[in-house]
Amino acid sequence: MDRFSNPYVPGAGLQPPELAGRQALMHNASLDMDRVLAGRPAKGLILLGLRGVGKTVLLNRMRALAEDRGFCTIRMEAPEGGSLPELLAPELRRTLYSLDLRRATGRHLQRAAGVLANFAKAFKVTVGDFGFSVDVTPGEGDTGNLEQDLPPLLVAAAKAAAERETAVALFIDEVQYLSSRELAAVIVACHEMAQENLPFLFMGAGLPQVAALAGKAKSYAERLFDYPDLGSLEADDARSALVKPAESEGVSFDSGAVDEILHAAQNFPYFIQEWGYQVWNAAPSSPITTDMVRTATPEVVEHLDGNFFRVRFDRLTPLEQKYLRAMAELGPGPHTTGSISDTLGVRTPSVATVRQRLIAKGMVWSQRHGETAFTVPMFDAFMKRQMPTLIKHVPQHRGR
Repeated sequence: MDRFSNPYVPGAGLQPPELAGRQALMHNASLDMDRVLAGRPAKGLILLGLRGVGKTVLLNRMRALAEDRGFCTIRMEAPEGGSLPELLAPELRRTLYSLDLRRATGRHLQRAAGVLANFAKAFKVTVGDFGFSVDVTPGEGDTGNLEQDLPPLLVAAAKAAAERETAVALFIDEVQYLSSRELAAVIVACHEMAQENLPFLFMGAGLPQVAALAGKAKSYAERLFDYPDLGSLEADDARSALVKPAESEGVSFDSGAVDEILHAAQNFPYFIQEWGYQVWNAAPSSPITTDMVRTATPEVVEHLDGNFFRVRFDRLTPLEQKYLRAMAELGPGPHTTGSISDTLGVRTPSVATVRQRLIAKGMVWSQRHGETAFTVPMFDAFMKRQMPTLIKHVPQHRGR
């Protein structure tokens, strides 16, 4: 069929044509934004879930809602091994500059710019000129200790926003890549903001281990944020995500074709978009039949292998790849660390650091002590395609 009119949009964070199954979550987020603007307290939000459940899509949609309400929004993606101050300082400069454009510079805005200048100097970050006068505020945000400097910086920004009768919303994607020091600093800043009831809202997204990481960083984090757990879509929502975009273009699926796609995609939003996109391009005409889906599926799997899965696989060391291959031998998971090491042919302590590296890289996570699961749906099947034979690991002993 006509590729130009293909309604499906597989990709990282791309907005799907039908945001199915997340309406209640979006409604609650909207209410929290309205509460903050009205001077009422609202808890922060951290979306949790595996890859492909639509966390980034929702975070971007929430940011759009906030901007529609007049929030000054700051959005960043925590990079693996990156620096939070380097990302945050330029974004805060942009925010303060936009506040200045709303009205002549005010006292709180000048103070916030001064704290940001101190912060940038302490962490050796370049932010550029502000375009308005800056009141230097010695002793604020200038210690070089992120947990001490980030709270006064964000507090100053929120007070500057209040001076303009608006609010600040901070959105951080891939929260699991924040270092423990950075995550603790964000939590402390949000806590201080909540205690002062300032016009500020935090919304983040990350892999399932983020809730445990936040609790480990600061024990009160469990009371500071809500942690909605996003999974695959319910059957009716998954069907809507697939069928409604096609209907808007005058195209239909037969019931068997829908069942075939949703079974293959396991109701995960990203995979529904991927199957829908590839099947649409391969189908000669409407209605799309079960046979058309089955004919297109090998190409879908090949595309996923070469793009979605492979980019993650290529970041791994040979031993990390072997570890994941041993996990795949046992199935989707979760699996005990003992059963994985037994399958790999080694003792559990000898691969403990491998497991920790895989957690740090966001490839696996642990819901319970001693358990390990993939963070990427269907990765077990990919590992078997990529490494058809399970090869036991033989540790290399150093010579004397």
